[in-house]
Amino acid sequence: MSADSPDPLSGFDATIHAPNRLRVCALLDTAGEAEFARVQSHLGVSASVLSKHVTVLMDAGYVAQRKATRDTRQRVWLHLTPEGRTAYHRHLAALHAIVGPPPAPAP
Repeated sequence: MSADSPDPLSGFDATIHAPNRLRVCALLDTAGEAEFARVQSHLGVSASVLSKHVTVLMDAGYVAQRKATRDTRQRVWLHLTPEGRTAYHRHLAALHAIVGPPPAPAP
């Protein structure tokens, strides 16, 4: 690492690093937007556990929600904010820097 290149470990984000929050970010990064119930099902957690993790991510400015009525029921859709997407990608880069390159396949 040169003096003028940023330390990749500076992107490590303890807010994102908690396993369920990391999984929420990963899902929203690929899905773009997902209904709360879909995220809950994907993670296999209760609504209250997911709600607590989403609240932490929202308080950090990483996740936003959109409420809409569907089938006469109020639904909540989650998505990463631009800041959340940047923080998630920086966190992944930091994790890659920590573990190094993947091992070469065995012959």
